Amino acid sequence: MAIGTNAKRCVFLIHRWTGVGMCILLALWFGSGIVMLFVGYPKLTPWERLGALPPLAHPNCCISPEAALAHSSKPEDVREIVLTSIRNTPHYVLREGDGSHTVIDALNGTSQSRVNGDVALAGAKAFMPDALSQYVGSIQEDRWTHSRGLDSHRPLHMIQMHDAESTRVYVSSATGQVVLDLPRYERLWNYAGAWLHWLYMLRNQSVDPVWTWTVIVISAIGVLTALTGVLNGIWRWRFSGVYKNGGKSPFRDAAMRWHHVLGLSFGTVLFLWIFSGLMSMNPLGIFDAKQLKPDAARYHGGSPAMLRPIVDITDALSRLTAEKFEPRELEWRVLNGTPYIVARDGTGDTRLLLSARGGITTTTSWSEQDITDAAMNLFAAPVSSHEKIEYYDLYYYKRAEASMYGSNERKLPVIRFKYDDPEETWVYVDMHTGRVELSVDRSQRLGRWLFNLMHSWDLPALLDARWWREILLVLLSLGGFVLSSTGLVISVRRIKQWIRQANPDKAIETGPGHARKP
Repeated sequence: MAIGTNAKRCVFLIHRWTGVGMCILLALWFGSGIVMLFVGYPKLTPWERLGALPPLAHPNCCISPEAALAHSSKPEDVREIVLTSIRNTPHYVLREGDGSHTVIDALNGTSQSRVNGDVALAGAKAFMPDALSQYVGSIQEDRWTHSRGLDSHRPLHMIQMHDAESTRVYVSSATGQVVLDLPRYERLWNYAGAWLHWLYMLRNQSVDPVWTWTVIVISAIGVLTALTGVLNGIWRWRFSGVYKNGGKSPFRDAAMRWHHVLGLSFGTVLFLWIFSGLMSMNPLGIFDAKQLKPDAARYHGGSPAMLRPIVDITDALSRLTAEKFEPRELEWRVLNGTPYIVARDGTGDTRLLLSARGGITTTTSWSEQDITDAAMNLFAAPVSSHEKIEYYDLYYYKRAEASMYGSNERKLPVIRFKYDDPEETWVYVDMHTGRVELSVDRSQRLGRWLFNLMHSWDLPALLDARWWREILLVLLSLGGFVLSSTGLVISVRRIKQWIRQANPDKAIETGPGHARKP
């Protein structure tokens, strides 16, 4: 059915009016998107954090986890037990059921009180021992610390390091651990990158409904601008024949003509990027899991506070060191009722320690059968299929460090389980740690296509292409940037025209040639 003249006129006017307001923002989004390909929003990756820790090899290390648990008001409610180093000294960090932390010195068994500025300064010095440091102050949140993963560590102590990169370090007031490092180049590039791209100048806190809905509404307007622009471009292009000006486009003005041609060339890409950006905000929770989350309690079959391997810490550390593995951190965990310890070194590599007759045993991973038995308890629904995979698939894959997902370890191999529940949930379990790394139901898998793929072009094959993908994304972004810039030129002219029409007397006073003809 042919589209009427009035409908086309309506689409044209929508594009004109929304384009005037959106063109500058679209240009900024494309420009900042290019920056984000190479410099992402600040984060402390696991390998950065672990690499800054000393090996757990103290002659008096350490008191037992039982002694550390005695400092908890509800030891049976402790969800995590981690032996790590804080200020170069072994400490136990207990995560309570309410998300709070209890920190115990693993050498003398004393409980750490709330971290003050001096203690935070010592933590920053241990993190960067070769740099002078200066305490700046305590903050609840700033433009670089919106991550919800930092909520249990607030307020944060800010330390300025006087190193070559003028690094700013943030230290947890709950544990005294460094939770973020931010070199000067990251701060400067992020003003032109993530801070601008995500409109963080409008965000005031980690959970900010006003910012969320502002971005959703602006993105929706952008989608409307792009869609109406594509339709206008197609309708006005002469696929057969030419206009009186001899061209396929009816516009004689250079800016209008280039806007038309670039719109046909890059308009679809612009639409997909703006639409997927809107989807990234998960409007109305459309990509939230529709069923219950995996039952972690049944999967583990007990908490590390109640089930622990019979391991002498000093013996365990000595054994790991003898195997040329330098542990930086130990974490007590439980898998299907079997307690164990995950040891991590400075690169993020892991070993498992389990109780055995006559002592302990170390291994690099769980068996497929052990994990499968535990995974049967994740959902009430049965497992329809499971497979050990040693490659990245469409949902479980690793991103570059600059990506917002760059701190996800995403090791291989993993076991992929598919469940026969109403939402057809898929679960990926890391064989090295026994940890559930990813759980996605049908709606979350849809979100992966409507947001991640269309916005980041992150199919495993494209990610493997590395710099070829980056070149392609930069070229497409530049095309979108130039398209938006021509729209900006047209919008400025349009605004000037509206001003003259609103003030005809003033236009006449400007002299011959400035006023519009009657």
